[in-house]
Amino acid sequence: MVRVFINGYGNIGKRLASAFSHDKEIQFVGIGKYSIDKRVDEAFAKKFAVYVPEQKIPDFRQKGYDISGTISDAVKESDLVIDAAKDGFGYTNKVNFYLPMNKNAIFQGGEDRTGEKKVADIIHNSRINYDQAANQKYVIQGSCNVSGMGRIMQPMIEKFGDKIQRYDVMLIRRWADLEDTKDVKDSIEWDKNPHHQEDVKSFLPSVKLYVEAYKVPSRMMHLHQMTIRFKNKIPYFDSLSDIYHEEFGVAVLDKAKGTADIRLKARELGFEHDDTNMVHIHEETMRKSDDTLKILYSDDQTGIVIPENHLLFQSMMFGRPKNMAYEHTDSLFQISKKRDMLEKEFKT
Repeated sequence: MVRVFINGYGNIGKRLASAFSHDKEIQFVGIGKYSIDKRVDEAFAKKFAVYVPEQKIPDFRQKGYDISGTISDAVKESDLVIDAAKDGFGYTNKVNFYLPMNKNAIFQGGEDRTGEKKVADIIHNSRINYDQAANQKYVIQGSCNVSGMGRIMQPMIEKFGDKIQRYDVMLIRRWADLEDTKDVKDSIEWDKNPHHQEDVKSFLPSVKLYVEAYKVPSRMMHLHQMTIRFKNKIPYFDSLSDIYHEEFGVAVLDKAKGTADIRLKARELGFEHDDTNMVHIHEETMRKSDDTLKILYSDDQTGIVIPENHLLFQSMMFGRPKNMAYEHTDSLFQISKKRDMLEKEFKT
């Protein structure tokens, strides 16, 4: 049984802990917490063992928290650490803990793949390079936007191959998560050099891809407009369901009016954390014109990367065949069931 520690308990960490603590193949060590806030109470309410930096133990205990030990203690107990620290802190954790203790680690999409603060050589996308993560010591799980692009692009590549000339993707990113207390700024901001383009090209190097990214005042998911240009006329297909019907973590909807419709429906249907854990193609927005196909899909921000982390864990620690890994992840997250429920709700 693999011992797993979640180092960090923010928006990603709390979701990872919810999932991994229910996996019977895992001995869940606990979570790392760096500050005293309402999430400490949440972690204790879920009966998670809580580990904190050594110098902060007196502060936590003074507030009456029964701390299980230090971050160092938890890393030492673990076979694998899933680093869910704030962007940039993963490198510090690697240098201070994972390297000295020779521990495997998964990092999140905000960490560097190149440069002085590189944490790993590989960015994982289960749809494309799942097998390459087997037996790796350190791997970055791609961000939500990067994960979503991989889920949409790879089936297109497999269906149409070298008939595709290039992809242009406009990422319309939500400003903050639902749980964040920070204000949603009344501004549309752009990223002059989106990391998402190079991240995707790290596992799809031969694809011509151009990405623009904008941040908008919303908390309800990301939205991607993807333009696919073919070398000649668009090959015939009747519906996007022809391409994505069997795709894990992809729903094809045709009557949602906005991202909030989907998020609120997920809440109404009782999905944990209000997450769908998938991308949702909005079929009614599909446009075909000679050599150009345009589609719009929404991306479940933080929620989409949680099952991806679980799949990555299975590749790194078990070297499990991908189809078996998908089955195990689906049994834990019920993604296929969620997809069927959403497609039924948003069908004309």
